[in-house]
Amino acid sequence: MEIVSLAVDERAALADTFDRTGPDAPTLCEGWDTRDLLAHVLVRERQPWNAGGIVVPALAPLTERGMAGYGDTPWSEMVAELRDGPPAWSPYRIGKVDELANGAEYFVHHEDARRGTEGWEPRPADPVRDGQLWALVTKMSRLLLRRSPVGVVARRPDGTSHVLRAGPGVVTLVGEPGELVLHLFGRAAARVEIEGSPADVEAYRAVARGI
Repeated sequence: MEIVSLAVDERAALADTFDRTGPDAPTLCEGWDTRDLLAHVLVRERQPWNAGGIVVPALAPLTERGMAGYGDTPWSEMVAELRDGPPAWSPYRIGKVDELANGAEYFVHHEDARRGTEGWEPRPADPVRDGQLWALVTKMSRLLLRRSPVGVVARRPDGTSHVLRAGPGVVTLVGEPGELVLHLFGRAAARVEIEGSPADVEAYRAVARGI
């Protein structure tokens, strides 16, 4: 039986996208072009001693230094490092660890690269990928929506729904699984409709989402 991994598939797809865009294309990450985004990904995957700044602001200079170290690296070499996957000593070499830590990471950053310029469109539906993304929506919502002052329900266009967060009032997020993932990670370039009373929608929009 073939094992399907969102992390593996999106890592490879992101490398393909970087091959097409080159190092100077805009991304959804404010202030970053594709070289910055790829440097961030490589530091996270290959330099754990420098990656702390991704989650701890006080350590940001370490991460920035690690990213700057790729400033003179040929683009093709950077993309090849990404395509090769994590180094042999990395816990990300363990399939379950890679999937848990990197499934959402690589999907979101792939879309950061895809949607950085005008004219983007969502990728065609893929039942396997969409199933994995829907699982992320249901499993990660408690963390990603921890600041929400209202209850939140996610609903796919086919009517499948899931309560993401309980609370006073409620808003319903309507969209395909990938669009919902991007929305929950705080990306504005996501095709998600927000339904609810004006007061609840306003309260929901007023707080940040994401890690």
